[in-house]
Amino acid sequence: MSRIAIIPARGGSKRIPRKNIRPFAGKPIIAYSIEAALKSELFDVVMVSTDDPKIAEVAKQYGATVPFYRSDANSGDFSTTVDVLLEVLDYYGEKGIIFSEACCIYPTAPFVSAHFLSDGFERLVSEKFDSVFPIVAFDYPIQRSLQLSENGQVSMVWPEHLLSRSQDLPKRYHDTGLFYWFRPEKLLTEKAIFGDNSGALIISELECHDIDTPDDWDMAELKFKRLHSSIQNSK
Repeated sequence: MSRIAIIPARGGSKRIPRKNIRPFAGKPIIAYSIEAALKSELFDVVMVSTDDPKIAEVAKQYGATVPFYRSDANSGDFSTTVDVLLEVLDYYGEKGIIFSEACCIYPTAPFVSAHFLSDGFERLVSEKFDSVFPIVAFDYPIQRSLQLSENGQVSMVWPEHLLSRSQDLPKRYHDTGLFYWFRPEKLLTEKAIFGDNSGALIISELECHDIDTPDDWDMAELKFKRLHSSIQNSK
């Protein structure tokens, strides 16, 4: 039994062209995911699933393996992460290689670290979860969120909280999109990562940033540089 890190990185990004290998704070953004996985020393295999030769070249340069190119069926705009993970597990399964634990690390996750990966793995094992992933609290209570109608009228989504004080409302969280630890046998049978036995790591807003647009990219770089400047200054 062994562990695998799977980094899914297709070449067809639309909103940010060549997103997965675009330079971020000095090196291709996928490099951070690969380096974190290798530094953690948790994995017997650190591989990149891609359909793109240039991404494969960069991945190998930073120490990952690319044992096969992703199928056309899993390279389109509507292919899911689960589809890609299943393809990878099937590839190794056909060779008789079975993994006890696996981690999907996204390629545009420069905030991922060996420390986060180790903490996630520890929680997966010690608390016997089927999957574990990092989450972050919404910076404002979603119970007081607003919505707009087609004619522009604003209203509360939950009007019962119109007079609720922010400090009295329970915290709510969202997925950071950094990584997901999971048990391959569960994924193969249930075809889902998130389920009724999933656990989480709570991290700060400074330690994550979802990158979908050019503005997201610029903000993520600012946060990344600030975070790492603070780390260096504390040493």
